[in-house]
Amino acid sequence: MVLGHGRCRLGAWRAAPASGATRSVLVAVHGRAMSPGYFAGPVAPHTSLLALATSLGHTVLAVERPGYGLSRAALPHGLPLAEQAGLLRRALADYADHHPVGAGFFLLGHSDGGKTALHLAGESWSGATPLDRLLGLDLNGCGWHYAPAAAHFPDTLAGGAGELNWGPLRLYPGGTFRASRALLREVPAAEEAETGRWPARFPAAAARVRCPVRLTFGAYEGWWRLDRDELAAVAASFTGTHRPAVERLPEAGHNLSLGLAAPLYHARALAFLEECLAASSDGPG
Repeated sequence: MVLGHGRCRLGAWRAAPASGATRSVLVAVHGRAMSPGYFAGPVAPHTSLLALATSLGHTVLAVERPGYGLSRAALPHGLPLAEQAGLLRRALADYADHHPVGAGFFLLGHSDGGKTALHLAGESWSGATPLDRLLGLDLNGCGWHYAPAAAHFPDTLAGGAGELNWGPLRLYPGGTFRASRALLREVPAAEEAETGRWPARFPAAAARVRCPVRLTFGAYEGWWRLDRDELAAVAASFTGTHRPAVERLPEAGHNLSLGLAAPLYHARALAFLEECLAASSDGPG
């Protein structure tokens, strides 16, 4: 479907419950050089976030970030992360004007999409009605300081990106790497330029978040520093909300939603959404 209107419209994959009213809208934000199909279980259907979430009554919007897909022609260089978030916020407001959103929106962001989702969570959400309510933020593969092995930001397998992005091959269903080629997209230049600036910008972005937050990293995550002190500092940066839980997922690499651990990660993310719904005035109980 198309989100927003005017020159900078965004593409999205929309999956809705087969029956019954929408309980919430889960906005899934893809990572660097990826596309919405990342969340759809391209090799093994049981790994699909879209299938699991809709079976539990949630609508999923797997969005194309600005500069990817439909918006590439209008934004050939993409946008910086904060501007991506602003455009997405306007697109979601437009969506809420024309579609049911249940109790509100819930953000799930992977890797660089987690950076955009973090900025998006810090946008203006009054919470006065479900149309303007952010229920929670679930981030995976998105930290603060890069690991030494990732300091030169390799883009190619020869440069080490394969090990950072995937980890051991046993973590993924057979055929994953062949199928994932269809998901790949060119990284917009404006986004590329932001990569090295992220450690300086993370604390302020985290401090602006007011909704509940959960963070997950695979046991074989390679892009981020994940020692105990680092993870404590990441959690402590969310000064505007309750200190988030930080989980290390066993037998998982950076691309959680493509791996054999995807069903476990998705189930726990959706359990967190249930907690957020319960805490909301429109949630059950």
